[in-house]
Amino acid sequence: MPKLLNSNDCSHAYQVAQENLKQRQKTGTTIFIGMGTCGIAAGAAEIEEFIRQELTSRGLQAEIIPVGCIGMCFKEPLVDIQLPGRPRVTYSNVKPKMIPRIIEEHLEKGRIVTDLAFGQLATSKGMKKITEVALPEYSELPFYHKQTRIALRNCGIINPKDIESYIANQGYRALNKALNEMKPDEIISEMKSSGLRGRGGAGFLIGAKWEFCHRASGSPKYIICNADEGDPGAFMDRSILEGDPHSILEGMIIAGYAVGASEGYIYCRAEYPLAIAHLQTAMAQAREYGLLGENILGSGFSFDLHVYEGAGAFVCGEETALIASIEGRRGEPRPRPPFPAISGLWKKPTNVNNVKSYALAPQIILHGAQWFANIGTKKSPGTAIFALSGKVNNTGLIEVPMGIPLGEIIFEVGGGVPNGRTFKAVQTGGPLGGCLPESALNTPVDFDSLAEAGATMGSGGMIVIDDETCMVEFAKYFLTFASAESCGKCIPCRLGGTRLLEILTRITDGKGAPEDIELIEEISRNMRASSLCALGQLTPSPVMSSLRFFREEYEAHIYQKKCPAKVCKALITFSVIAEKCTGCMVCARDCPAGAITGEKRQAHVINLDICESCGICKTVCKFDAIIVE
Repeated sequence: MPKLLNSNDCSHAYQVAQENLKQRQKTGTTIFIGMGTCGIAAGAAEIEEFIRQELTSRGLQAEIIPVGCIGMCFKEPLVDIQLPGRPRVTYSNVKPKMIPRIIEEHLEKGRIVTDLAFGQLATSKGMKKITEVALPEYSELPFYHKQTRIALRNCGIINPKDIESYIANQGYRALNKALNEMKPDEIISEMKSSGLRGRGGAGFLIGAKWEFCHRASGSPKYIICNADEGDPGAFMDRSILEGDPHSILEGMIIAGYAVGASEGYIYCRAEYPLAIAHLQTAMAQAREYGLLGENILGSGFSFDLHVYEGAGAFVCGEETALIASIEGRRGEPRPRPPFPAISGLWKKPTNVNNVKSYALAPQIILHGAQWFANIGTKKSPGTAIFALSGKVNNTGLIEVPMGIPLGEIIFEVGGGVPNGRTFKAVQTGGPLGGCLPESALNTPVDFDSLAEAGATMGSGGMIVIDDETCMVEFAKYFLTFASAESCGKCIPCRLGGTRLLEILTRITDGKGAPEDIELIEEISRNMRASSLCALGQLTPSPVMSSLRFFREEYEAHIYQKKCPAKVCKALITFSVIAEKCTGCMVCARDCPAGAITGEKRQAHVINLDICESCGICKTVCKFDAIIVE
């Protein structure tokens, strides 16, 4: 395909890409393999090698296309088979031993392996659904039925390393429209009318942020993408960067044109090597096609991008700390004002947005502000993207309309709590968010409703908690993370987090005192009121929300020296039920402390003076002979 030099070439390139895609679907067999980080971790690379070997041994021809995460992390590795003119058929949890049968039946004989197939996906308009077997479309699957995929529309669908795949799916059409049909003020007005709020957690109006930077005096101006995703259990930004990097580039170029910037940075943590590699490939392709660099699409606008690898400091997710890191200084927040829109990178006007915000922007420009505003709620339009994890059956990446109740996400999209356990709480907003109990399951998921309920939207982490989780230990886990990630610049955060962690450690060790609850509340109030940045201000949130909704668990630890969830090691003991013990000796063999003794085929005994309360004995016992008290 020739380089794109002007508006007409862009339209022609889209038509060529569409024709190439249709031709490939009509004439060739294609195998799509989920090769995002989650897929690779589940064994996708091994599956790809087995598929190549099987194709070679059978003398078959098929194009193998690596794609990003389509969201169903609980089903990885995922392999899609697409025969000419047919929808893609998805096989889930694929193992090497399944490959010969799938290749023989589906590729050679054209028969879907119904006991292994999971669903079907039509990727072109007019493509007829497979009806000869009962195979649901993605939209009919519980996991996808309530989703509205905008930012994630291409993830798991297109080859992230192929710019033509992106162009064939309306890629860069929004950029062409922005540069050749709209003025910067019109773009900003469209973004403001859409109501898009920042998806990094703060929820500030994107259009207003762009307008501040546009009106700011000073040159040059900069665009920054905050891809420093550091929340435990969060992988939304990573998946978009890996699965659809061109959407980020397109959004940033549009933002650059709107605010008058000529240069931009994508700040991505070095722990995301696949995302960085895909970004660098996408940037090289965009330059080759005239979409980055000088005189983009013949518009006279010039803009280029760089990837900056962060060192993994959680505090660098705060925009002023991120800017300091790019400048080569220690990543520490600074007081605001002035805000980065006025004085940011190298004291020049700078616009900073999250990955998801930039991914949504091109779709708003392409389809219009009203289209986006009609999705979600009035004050929180559009969609929310969550990394759904924890004690839930369908773990993965989801994109749902704002305003959907929490309960629908957990029990319909997420499939509920596994192993017959009971739902206890859900943590939203990552390590700086709050946990909500069962009584809050009807809470609409949007910025304002979650805040009113006692949690936060955050950047998109959602962790489901079951009845086997100790809420004191849970709060302690996040507090351990947040206090360790404090930059130490301000005293309330540096010392407050440390003191809170000491108190929670004391409580879980069975040494808590009645005055500890009052002390937790006092320290938390002071941290919220006087910390320099959001990290310090929100560090107490998991503690305060768990104390608000599960106060009785804190009191049980302090007054009764008991852990109701039977988790805190200092407050539980393990013993053997003699009547159930068969003397199989498995627990004695696996006990790391050597605390279990007994003869073969005779009841065993646990020495509590040696026992470390690790719980391995209960895990390995097949006869339910271990009791926790």
